[in-house]
Amino acid sequence: MSGIVAIVPAAGVGKRMQSAVPKQYLTIENKTLLEHTVHYLLEHPAISKVVIAISAEDAYFHSTSLSGNTRVVIATGGGERADSVLAGLEATDAEWVMVHDAARPCVRHDDIDALIATAVSHNDGAILAAPVRDTMKRGNAESGIETTVCREQLWHALTPQMFRRTQLLEALKSALEKSLNVTDEASAIELTGGAPKLVAGRADNIKVTQPEDLALASFFLAQRRQDNGLEESK
Repeated sequence: MSGIVAIVPAAGVGKRMQSAVPKQYLTIENKTLLEHTVHYLLEHPAISKVVIAISAEDAYFHSTSLSGNTRVVIATGGGERADSVLAGLEATDAEWVMVHDAARPCVRHDDIDALIATAVSHNDGAILAAPVRDTMKRGNAESGIETTVCREQLWHALTPQMFRRTQLLEALKSALEKSLNVTDEASAIELTGGAPKLVAGRADNIKVTQPEDLALASFFLAQRRQDNGLEESK
């Protein structure tokens, strides 16, 4: 399959990173997280273009290597993730789209392959996800433990998440019109009665959220380069 458009919402400020710049513009080896993410997506043979939704006040994008790339389309994002994804959807007419976090640079092509294979064979698309491994606790307002939550059938939602463009567009518009809480694209599909498929992905597909995540992402990127080099030498 080819001609898939990847949408990367990148209009956020990443307050939890405690950084002077939005987290998507933090660097690993002189390359921003956004560049790591988008360049790797464009290396996948099934992805034709990447739509990046940036803030109208973005002062950093045009100094990156992505500026001027003919396979990169820029859209003006909004205050919330759903607004930015919607802007990205309206900037393309592709049949299939996959939405991926700007600050999730460590995804692997093998996982993207598995996601595509599942999404195109399922009415409600699919998402990468990782089974919950740790004991889960539900807290109360006083930071005490209220109960231990059974972790069976619990998954961490990852990205990319892949859907038919028209289906996701309609689901997001409906949710926003009703002021419903949309935390990821799958939740918008769920609100319409859909049930996207879960595709088990690698746990090292981390999202850089806290300051300590940057070093971890650097390690995982180095490991990916090493693994890819070993594959190419076979």
